Amino acid sequence: MPIFQGRLRSGRFLRPFQVLGLLLGLLSGRANAEGVDRIVAIVEDEVILESELQKRIDMVRQGMSGSDAPTPSGLPLARQVLERLILEKIQINLAEKTGLRIDDETLRQAVQQIAQKNNVTPEELRQSLRAEGIEYSDFLEQIRGELAQQRLRAAQVNNQIKISDREIEHWKTSRGQSAVNPDVEFLLGHILISTPQAASPQALKAAKERADKLVEELKGGLDFKEASLRSSDSSEALKGGDLGWRKLSALPTLFAEMVPKMKKGDVDGPIRSPSGFHLIKLLDTRGGGAERITKTRVRHILIKPNELINNDDAKKKLQAIRTRIEAGDDFGDLARGNSDDKGSAVKGGDLGFVSPGALVPEFEQAMIALEPHQLSQPVQSQFGWHLIEVLDRQESDDTQELLKKKAQDDIFNRKVGEETEIWLRRIRDEAFVEIRIPDLLPEGSPPPPAKTPEP
Repeated sequence: MPIFQGRLRSGRFLRPFQVLGLLLGLLSGRANAEGVDRIVAIVEDEVILESELQKRIDMVRQGMSGSDAPTPSGLPLARQVLERLILEKIQINLAEKTGLRIDDETLRQAVQQIAQKNNVTPEELRQSLRAEGIEYSDFLEQIRGELAQQRLRAAQVNNQIKISDREIEHWKTSRGQSAVNPDVEFLLGHILISTPQAASPQALKAAKERADKLVEELKGGLDFKEASLRSSDSSEALKGGDLGWRKLSALPTLFAEMVPKMKKGDVDGPIRSPSGFHLIKLLDTRGGGAERITKTRVRHILIKPNELINNDDAKKKLQAIRTRIEAGDDFGDLARGNSDDKGSAVKGGDLGFVSPGALVPEFEQAMIALEPHQLSQPVQSQFGWHLIEVLDRQESDDTQELLKKKAQDDIFNRKVGEETEIWLRRIRDEAFVEIRIPDLLPEGSPPPPAKTPEP
């Protein structure tokens, strides 16, 4: 609301009796007797009015009424709610500047999901809100604002978080056996190239070279049982090196760290120990950890709103592309010529096979609902508008990939919490915020400078 900018920043202030009236209204929950909707705070070029703050306080009280947690009252509650409103205004302002707008269809779907989670219809949800004294229009605007904030945080915080292979390996190591389902059993093959207790450097070198050569032969296709019978010095050699089915806790400590990182058929080694050099092969896995995951091969066309094309026009452009594909035009050619995702555009929009959780929620939800070779309707995410087509699906037993995903999820959740707090504090510090009621300033804040009333 730029109309307020010059006058509000220039220094009109509330007289003492107005301040007292506002605080009494906030403390008692009653409307201001004068019927004047006063300004509580200015955030950039917008204002927070007394009525807006009071409505939000009422909604917070209503939401906490059914919980066991004590509800803050009076000024402490007003300060908390005001700070939340300030952060919301700042984020929504940033979202608008970056072209992140929530259209009516996205809002309708969000309300539908809220109703489903509460086991009611949208109309029953509307009636329930009305019975609680909450205006439906206020509810919709709050949901629209929350969606905009979610997409802004996803774009400016979540998508900037990087997780390295080193962090994942550290996660696995720090959790040890707890990172693997305790019911998982491993079938291992084992070959030992033994060395004497006081082996000379030459003997150790010869044994190591022998083990290295055997690893190459095994990776080249040599039968493991045959190699064990021929070369192993272990007691299991006559059984083809078969150690039998064992849980991780029952495996030799020497192997316990590396076995969870192996895939079926992998050969690892040589592993040095006082007994010599060990070679192991993961023959199979069974139990709770070997879960099946579904990977989806998918392609998309992305249209991003920008200075030249607004949000509605971006959606319309994508809808026109969808119509052309249905009429027979090639998806890949249109992706190469139109998609704003340059990385996939050169491949006709192909993202390859993706695992669960690899894509943003809006995209993944739409993708899961599609049958192979079915086109989606335009789908909005924080990146823009997507047209999605599923090409194929495949299922696989991949304990290691699931373990890696668990590590990524845990590390991401830790990082996103830390980074979001830092980001919120930064944008709050960078924004122009003026709280017009001194009593509503956060505790410990310095008092605002004295202002001279305009003549």
